[in-house]
This record gives sequence, C-alpha cells and structure tokens, in this order.
Amino acid sequence: MIQELYQKAIQFAAEKHYNQNVPGSKANYVLHLSNVAMEVLMAHKACPDFDLAFALQLALLHDTIEDTDTRFVDLENIFGTHTAECVLALTKDSSILTKRERMLDSLNRINFLEKEVGLVKLADRITNLQQPPSTWCTDKITAYWEEAILINKQLENKNEYLNNRLQNKINEYIKYAN
Repeated sequence: MIQELYQKAIQFAAEKHYNQNVPGSKANYVLHLSNVAMEVLMAHKACPDFDLAFALQLALLHDTIEDTDTRFVDLENIFGTHTAECVLALTKDSSILTKRERMLDSLNRINFLEKEVGLVKLADRITNLQQPPSTWCTDKITAYWEEAILINKQLENKNEYLNNRLQNKINEYIKYAN
C-alpha cells in the first residue's frame, strides 16, 4: 500500500537527514522532503498519469545518496535496485568538475528513466526556489535561477503541471538576482 511505502521511505530519509536543516533555515530537512512529496501529490491530482507511490518514494529519498552517508547498496537492500538506480540518477556526480556539467549529467541520466524520476527533480527545484539564504551572493542566486531554467527545459515533457509550476517559480525568483 502507498501508506506503507511512504512511511518506510520517510522514516529512512528522516534518520539519514536527522542532523540537517533546510539551507538558510532552522527547519529540519524533512520539511524539504515533505514539500517535494506535496508537489508530487498535487501533480498527480492535476494529471494522474504516473505511479504515485513510486514518485513519492523517490521524492522522500532523492537526496539520501547526495547529502548523507547513504550508499547505493543501502538503498538497494531496503528499497530495491530500481529505486536505488533512480535515486542515483537524481544524485549529482561529484567527480565531474563543473556544477553545470554535474547537473547536465544528472539530467541526462534522469531522461533515460521513467517520468517519475524527472517529475521528482522538477518538484525538488520548485521547492528550492524560495527566498535564497542571506549568505548567497547575487552571482550564486543568478546561477541557481539559470540552473532552474535548464532543468525545466531538459525535463519539459515529464509533467505539464510541474513544468508550469517551475516556470512560475522561475519568473518569481529573478527578483532575488537584482
């Protein structure tokens, strides 16, 4: 059942992210994960043409390899090989030198998988396009905005609802770069 998958994934993610906060906030990182899951839920409500349970699981697990001590094999043992492969696609390869190339590599890997993976990436960026932390300089804010445009373009056929949501967030976010 979807509830059991959700509970298993959020417990795993919460334990892995237990000591992390949302950047620029005192809120526990689980807030970000639940916001990504909410975007997925709303996308499914708008157009239920994807596997909601799988997408929610990915939404909750999407940062575990990239931002915690979770290894591919850990996810594979608990959630299966396919879920681990999808989370790995959502993980930027730190051996690639430039941020842009890391993102392009991840987006290319995402595009070889089913739409649920891509729509989680869209939902993730929607959630992240809030007021940037006060420590970010204008160049970093502008680069993040440009990266959001790249994500929306590269994943333009994954979910119309989320693509439109991301475009609206992109349009609003530019005010922080000025």
